[in-house]
Amino acid sequence: MKQATVKVIDPVGLHARPATVAVNAASGCKSDVVLNFKGRESNMKSIMGVMSLGIPTQAEIVISATGDDEDEAIDNIVKALRAQKVIE
Repeated sequence: MKQATVKVIDPVGLHARPATVAVNAASGCKSDVVLNFKGRESNMKSIMGVMSLGIPTQAEIVISATGDDEDEAIDNIVKALRAQKVIE
């Protein structure tokens, strides 16, 4: 399993547009990808699951991947969210 702990810096938090970018990046991976926030977790390939976490600005989140391409999965998701200026 590979993990990345990141901080959400978007003033609105992880809202619909960047959540869609993250889900699209996760969906392109073979690995199982999970998003954790405050003890709750969601399948990162599910837009409804990601949005249900209600992640605000300045929140610390953990992205975990387990599978054949877990390193690539984490890298792609983090790059996609940084490109959108959602995380630092």
